Parts: sequence; C-alpha cells; structure tokens
Amino acid sequence: MATITKGILGGFSGTVGTVVGVNWRGKDIIRSRPKAGARTPTEKQLMQQMKFSLVVGFLQPLKPIQQMYFGAASGARSRVNLAVSYTISEALQVVNDIPELIYNKVLITKGDLLGFQNVEAATQAAGILQMTWEDNTTQGNASPADVVNVVCYCEELNAFEIYQGVASRADLAASVALPVYFSGKEIQVWAYMNNSKETQACSSPYLGSFTVQ
Repeated sequence: MATITKGILGGFSGTVGTVVGVNWRGKDIIRSRPKAGARTPTEKQLMQQMKFSLVVGFLQPLKPIQQMYFGAASGARSRVNLAVSYTISEALQVVNDIPELIYNKVLITKGDLLGFQNVEAATQAAGILQMTWEDNTTQGNASPADVVNVVCYCEELNAFEIYQGVASRADLAASVALPVYFSGKEIQVWAYMNNSKETQACSSPYLGSFTVQ
C-alpha cells in the first residue's frame, strides 16, 4: 500500500502495482518494483564486488578524515565516494584473481594545500617512528602553523593507528610512539598536513613500508 504525502499531485511512498515511490535526497522518485529471484553473478561482477568490499573495508577507519579532506564533494558524490572511486581505479591490482591494494598509490587525503618538501621516515628502537622534512613555510599557500598528521596501517592485523596534530609544518620533524602490538610487524605509513582552520589539506605522501622494532 502507498501513502500520498503531499496531496493528489504530490509524491507517494510505497508500492502501487509494478512501481515503487520513494523520497531520495529530497526528491520524489518512482522506480520499477524489483523482480523476485536471484541471478548468479558473472565473474566480472564477482570481481567488482570483491574490489569494492576490499576498498570500503580498508577505508572505513579513515572516513572521518576523508569526509573533510578528500577532494571536493560534487552533487551526490561525497568526498568518501571520491576516495572509494579513486582507490578502486588507481590503487588496486589483481594478482592471481585476488584484488590487492597498491599502498604507494593509496591516498589518505587529496587536496590543494602545499605538501611536505623532501619528507622521510624511519623506525627506531622501542617502536618509535621518526619523520623529517625540509622548510617550505614561505612557499605558496603553506603556513608555519599547518598541522602534521601520521597514518599507519598493519595489513597483518588489519589495524590503523592515526596520529593527529603531532607537529606543525615549521617543526621540520615529528616522532610518534607506535603501539606494542605493532612490534615486529610490517606497517605502511602516510602523512598529511591540514591548515589550522581545518578547511584544507595536502595530498598525502606515502612514506614507505617499515618493520617496527
């Protein structure tokens, strides 16, 4: 049964015969009633489902960051949608029929803030990750107060550690203490900067793969 919500000339919600009325993003939409029965997906469809599942699962912990700092939302496409689309098309490969992430192509953030200059990272004893970069505070839209953030991911544990506000651009160095459960594990590391108003970020450089000491 359908319900008319805005009078006889308005939209309706529910099922009438072979059509269904819904309200989506403030618009009244009429669509065909789905047919019963299940089709066996093709190999191509299964692969696409595997890719989508891998990427969405990987990016889920990064959603609060990417909602703020991944490109610019456009129409119905949110920044999170853009991050998923980018990762599937640019940071994924298929090896022996299994999709895998290409970590050095993954972007945590994507934006127009001037990024790091010659940034490097290394792990040290006691689970310390050390970063250094060169001074570019007078270039472009950079500010000495821009905030430095670090993102670490352990594939074996399927776990992220995210460190926000660890330094400013002018500090030229930062260090973070990695958790004990990362000890002896391989991690992937990215960094990004955002401005102090939290309205803009740089595209995140991949800093490399490291074994935590």
